Amino acid sequence: MHNKKQKLEQILSEMGSVVIAFSSGVDSTFLLKVAHDVLGNKAVALTARSCLVPAREIDDAAGFCEKEGIKSIVLDYDPLSVEGFAANPKDHCYICKKALFTKVVAQANELGITTVVEGSNEDDKGDYRPGMRAIKELGIRSPLQEAGLTKKEIRELSKELGLPTWDKPSFACLASRIPYGDEITEEKLTMVDNAEQILLNEGFRQFRVRVHGADARIELLTDEFGKIMEDDMREEVYKELKKIGFRYISLDLQGYRTGSMNETLL
Repeated sequence: MHNKKQKLEQILSEMGSVVIAFSSGVDSTFLLKVAHDVLGNKAVALTARSCLVPAREIDDAAGFCEKEGIKSIVLDYDPLSVEGFAANPKDHCYICKKALFTKVVAQANELGITTVVEGSNEDDKGDYRPGMRAIKELGIRSPLQEAGLTKKEIRELSKELGLPTWDKPSFACLASRIPYGDEITEEKLTMVDNAEQILLNEGFRQFRVRVHGADARIELLTDEFGKIMEDDMREEVYKELKKIGFRYISLDLQGYRTGSMNETLL
């Protein structure tokens, strides 16, 4: 594990200067911290602000950069204006990533930085991720993958570094809550964001609220099923999600898993 971190440091050092696509998640926070330790002010964080990301994540990104003394940029981005994205084809992630990272590369060029990096790790190779095609086409580097670092190793190293994200739940863009082929709208994204904020406020740790028409399908860790089925909790979550505008609210008995919308592609 530590030899992989040394390899990561070497990779970043050879780059000389980088713009890091920073989401405030586990992977990109670790990558940014190591890049800043190696390159100092030649490591710049860039966070995209859009309807696909909860405001709390943007605030977390800004707070981390301020605390660590890292130069940061916030790029406003409207994915719903990108042709083809809102129709939600199975490669909508490719469409979005291509448009977004084209803007990131342009921003890096303005800073005189030729290398843009992002936080995909070794484990990400095993899932359906069409966005990675855009990353490769644009010449974006993925240093965590290049160093062979897995999610588990990144969490362990993050804990050693004292990073607040070492045990942060995994997050994915809000569009991943909407089935392929169903239109992505700002209204749906806001409903998801508000519903997941309710679960967060109630103390649930890892979850997704998937949208099926006017219905919500809640994915939780199976060891938290008992908590949500307590009468007071069940009634509160039901009431609050109904206020948001959901018609029916159901609990997915398979529990939380990443990329569950991809199951329809099999």
